[in-house]
This record gives sequence, C-alpha cells and structure tokens, in this order.
Amino acid sequence: PDIVYAAVMGHLFGANEERGVYRVKDGGNSWQRVLFVSDEVGAVDLAMDPTNARILYASFWRVLRTPFGLESGGEGSGIWKSVDGGDTWVELTGNEGMPAGPIGISGITVSPSNNKNVYAIIEAENGGVFRSADSGKTWSRVNEDRNLRQRAWYYSRILADPADEESVYVLNVSFHHSKDGGNTFSEIDTPHGDNHDLWIDPGDSLRMIQSNDGGANVSYDRGETWSAQNNQPTAQFYRVSTDNDFPYRLLGGQQDNSAVRIRSRSALGSTIGVRDWEPTAGGESGYIVAKPDDPDIVIGGSYGGYLSMVDHSSGRVRAIDVWPDNPMGWGAAELKFRFQWNFPIAFSVHDANMLYAAANVLFRSRDMGQTWEQFSPDLTRDDKSKLVSSGGPITKDNTSVEYYGTIFALAESHHEADVIWAGSDDGRIHVTRNGGTTWNDVTPSGLPEWAQINSIDIHPFERGGAYLAATRYKSDDFRPYLYRTTDWGQSWQRITGGIPQDEFTRVVQADPDRRGLLYAGTEKAIYYSMDDGDSWQSLQLNLPVSPITDLALKEKDLIVATQGRGFWILDDLSVLHQRGTAEENVAAHLFRPRPSYRLTAGGRNDDPVNAGMNPPVGVVFHYSLGEEPAPETEMSLRIFELRGVDPVWTWTRKPPPSDEDEEEPGPDDPPDTQLLESEQGLNRFVWDLRYPGMERFDKLIMWADMREGPKAVPGTYRAELTVADVTREVEFEV
Repeated sequence: PDIVYAAVMGHLFGANEERGVYRVKDGGNSWQRVLFVSDEVGAVDLAMDPTNARILYASFWRVLRTPFGLESGGEGSGIWKSVDGGDTWVELTGNEGMPAGPIGISGITVSPSNNKNVYAIIEAENGGVFRSADSGKTWSRVNEDRNLRQRAWYYSRILADPADEESVYVLNVSFHHSKDGGNTFSEIDTPHGDNHDLWIDPGDSLRMIQSNDGGANVSYDRGETWSAQNNQPTAQFYRVSTDNDFPYRLLGGQQDNSAVRIRSRSALGSTIGVRDWEPTAGGESGYIVAKPDDPDIVIGGSYGGYLSMVDHSSGRVRAIDVWPDNPMGWGAAELKFRFQWNFPIAFSVHDANMLYAAANVLFRSRDMGQTWEQFSPDLTRDDKSKLVSSGGPITKDNTSVEYYGTIFALAESHHEADVIWAGSDDGRIHVTRNGGTTWNDVTPSGLPEWAQINSIDIHPFERGGAYLAATRYKSDDFRPYLYRTTDWGQSWQRITGGIPQDEFTRVVQADPDRRGLLYAGTEKAIYYSMDDGDSWQSLQLNLPVSPITDLALKEKDLIVATQGRGFWILDDLSVLHQRGTAEENVAAHLFRPRPSYRLTAGGRNDDPVNAGMNPPVGVVFHYSLGEEPAPETEMSLRIFELRGVDPVWTWTRKPPPSDEDEEEPGPDDPPDTQLLESEQGLNRFVWDLRYPGMERFDKLIMWADMREGPKAVPGTYRAELTVADVTREVEFEV
C-alpha cells in the first residue's frame, strides 16, 4: 500500500517538465518520475494489471491550448507498458494492429478476469476501440463507431468489467456498455450526460460509481437505477448577476446544467432551498440578466449565439437570437458573426428597455430582442490566421466553445449615457463616448499580446475611470493582470501588488460605497484592496479554495461565482466600508450596522443540508476591541428606541471560564441569556429584533411558551457599546 503511481498530464498551455508517470514507494514522502516522453506530452491514463501489480499500461497525449485554439494529438502520443513496476517501459503504439498516426488521446484498461485481455480507445483517423488478447503485443480494431469517440479530447475513457472479459464500458456523451468484447455497444441511461469516469467494485461488478458533468451517481444494478445528484454542492458558474426584486436574486448559468435564478435569502424558510431556486432563460454557459424595472423578465444566452427571454410572470418564452444561424461545425473565420461560449449580455443602466449583446461586434435592441442593430465595427484583432478550425490534426472541434476573436467583456458607464467599454479575448480594449459612432482603441501599452479581457468595471467615482481584469493562462502565463484608468484609457496603471504571481485574475469589481475599495477574483482565491488596487490582501475567510469566475455587489453584499462550489455571498460589507485607522487603535469601536429588514417569515439554519444558508436575521453589530478587556472590566451593549430612555435590551460580556460544570447558553435558552464576545479585534453580535418575552412565575402554565417578545417595528434605533469608561453610540435603521 505504500506504492502509488500517478499519471501526470501537466498543464495544457505550453511546455512544462511536470509531465509523465510518477511512482512513490514510501507512502507519498518522495516521488520519482519513471516515464517521461517530452515536455509537451503528458500522461493521461494509467492501468494496473489487477493480477500482477508490476504490470502497468500508460497512455500519453500531446495537447496544446492557446489563446486561439485547441490541438489534440501529434508526436509523442501513444501507449506504453512496464512489466517491472515502472522501472523500464516499452511503447506499444507501433505494434501490429495499432492505428496509423497521428495519434491523439487514448484510454486503456486490463480485464481483471483475464490479464492478457486489454482494451484501448484511441483517437486517430482510423481510431476506435481496440482489443489485444496477448497483453498488448498485437491488436485488432473491434469498433469504429463515432458515438464512442466523438469529441475525443473531452472523453476517451474505457473500463473493463472485473468479472467478465467480454464486458467493457466506454464513457462519452452517453454511457456505453458492450457484452461481446467491444463489437457492439448499447447505452445505459444515466442521470446526466457527458460521462467522464467510472469505478466498478472489484468484488461485485453490478456495483459502480459513475461520474458526469452533473455529478456522481451510485448504482447497485449496473445502471438500472442510480442515486441522485442533487446532494452534491458542485455547481460551476461562469457569471453572476442580480435582479431588483426583494429579496434579490442571483442569476447564472451552470456548466452543463440549468440556468437558474436563486434568492439571496429565503423569506419563507430557514434555508435557501428548492422553493427559492428555479430555472430561467439561457443555457449552461451564458450571461443571464434580469430587466432592471421588471425582475420577472430574464434574458439568457448560450453557446452558438443563442438568446432567449423568459417572462416568469406568465411563463412566456421567446427566442431573440441576434443572428439566428447554427454555427456548429464551422470554423470561426467562416462565420459572419463570432459569438463565443460566454458572450456578454447586458441591459442599459440608463434605459431599462435597451439590451446589449456582443459577438466580434456589438449589437443593441430597443424592443427586447424583436430587432437588433449593429453599432460597432469589429473590436477584435480579426486575425484570420488565428480563426481556423479548432481541434488539431485528427478531430475538429467547432462547437462555438473554441471560437476566438470575440468581445469577451462589456461595461456601460453609469455616469453618463452613450459611454461603453468593450474588451476582446485577443487583448483589445475600446471605448466609445457617443453611443458607438466612433470608437477609440485604448489597450494598455503594458498588457502583453493575446490577453483575454475577462471583465471590465466602471469606476464608481470617476467619469473617465475603469478597471479591467485579464488572463493569459492560455499563453502559459499565470501572472495576474489588473489595470485601472481614470482618463478614458489614455493611461493605465497595473494594480496587482500582493496577489501571488501564479494566480491569474478573472474579475475585478469596485465598491460603490467606499472610494478605493476593490475586490478581485483569481483562479484560486479572492482579495480586496483599500487603496484602489495599489496593494491587496486576502478576503478568503471561509470561502472554499476554488476558481472565482465573477463578482457582483448588491445592497452592501459581495456575491461570488465559483467553478465547482456554486454561489457564495459575503453578507454585509459595512465593516470594510467604515474601516480605518481610527477604530483599530482605540479601546472600543462600534460600527454602524447597515439597514436591517424585519421579515414576516424566514430564519437561519446554521447547518443546512442540500440548501443554502440565510444571512443572520436581524441587526448585525460589529465592534472592535483594541485589546481583550481584563476579566473584571464591565462591558455591555444596549439597544434603545430612538428617543427611549430605558433600554430594550442590555447584553453583557461573556465571563471567563471559571467553573468546569458551568454551561453556556444553548439555542433553547431565552434571548436575554445571550452574551457578548470580548476578543481582541473584531467581534459580532446579532439582535433578532425581538423585545423581551413575557415575565414568568413559578408553576405558570401557558398555551405557548412566549419566550420571544414582539418584533421591533420599522424605524430608527440607537445602540450603545460600553467598555469600562468608554462608550460608543450609533444609530441604525430597521
């Protein structure tokens, strides 16, 4: 069990040494590379003979992704074998029966019931499913069905049945099973398409775990029935927007799943659950936006340039495509308009009836997509040499996912009408100040070529100001690229200090409530800046490590879209809005709470299952302490009606532990037993808006316990924080 092998692909964006088959003999303490083909070819599959652990098969794959294409296959791709635990290897690719080159990706598997029986699925002009009856010495093609090898670079997984050497599975768009050694296949229904991996119990071949673009499923009957997928918080969101309903919603498209709109909090229950989620316009990949003055009107995009409108108030659905042509199969250079996988869509901030959409040119509609007009020239490099068919020398892959030379980011200024910024995926920034009559190329001079402009945000306080985030990971450059301008792009400053140099940046957003407060999302984390980007520090907190694909700000909340961990909200940015040196060096400081809402229903479950977590219900007080007060120091937080003399509540500090048997207040204890934290630094306390409950006397019997009093009425209140002889007071609104 201390011996482990790993097939290491390396990254896909250039030559790198971290490729090949690796082995460890000491339980993971020290790894040794035992097979290396080249710095452009990585190991993509690995199979161990279940009856002899010294026999291994490995497949290698040359693949390159650039800012303008994907190439699968070429020199170095092939299949290798070792019979001595990885010490030495021989290549099988040229053996009798193998397909002629060029070779692309391949998958390989050994039958546990007969270790001489080996299957492979190979990307080649004459590729398909191959079988060897002599441990890889000779091969024969048993199936060439394109359904088994379509979009080969995205799939190409094969697995032998542990109990039957004639039984083999191939994973692709569908889940395929053969009972006759690969000669014929039938499909097994799965809860979701795009199938990528499979585990079969070595002791019970009916029991398996199958994974696809929707999640993972368990079966005990070889796929007759499957477990559900809705218990896995793995949603991959490309973008996020918000609407103007209350509570506001988040809208986004999930990779190979539904386009959704989701409440930011549930007004009906203690969790954000199924009743707060619903499908909406658009597809898996696109921007989704709600009409500013009618949140039930939603516009959603999808690959192929498709646009749809859903009216949630009536259920009406309309196709409103800008250019209604199916581009599937065509190379980008052959298209009239190039709409990429994630093309921008936006409503005007000045006219709720104006809708924008971006291809390689910009379009606008004044009648909700009934008609469209082009109002820009091509705002990309329009380099036809970089717009060829994608896929490489074997299998073409023109699905609009691989279209380049497109507008990738769009932002309309809220300061004045007719000011629009556009950024392309090939490194161009343009701005118009007259609604598209003329455009100026304002690309930062320091931005390297072929950068993808992933987001643009308007400066909240400068008419000529904007921020941009760019990525160059497809050029084998993982450095962060963030820029700001205040003079309409005539000059730019790079603002990445404090962000690790191996974390490329996807998005930057400026906070409208505090000048100079910025947020940035990278491939691994989230950061914030208090000085307009001159320096950055982590804002990760409890956010899982995952790619941050988009950010949004709404009602003093920060909303994050991630690849693989769904939507997250950092509730209440009021501390960052008010943060400064003053409160950090005093004995006590009480931050002014943001306005709080009294809701007729809803609550907060701190440990939801298969649901989102509501924000705290009530008024959230943040207070900072210069140091932890001495045990004897008196400390209290009191709530008053605005002109009240007697406090509604008085809470005192949490005493230091003195009695091992003393129990802290539990969730069933009345609210007046809540106690204040008194740690050095930032502390938080939540008033649930309740007044004190009914007084009690011994042996009182009541229909209801009445531990909670009535809720506070809407209005203005004040709070006092007292630490020793220091008192801080703020007013707040309910």
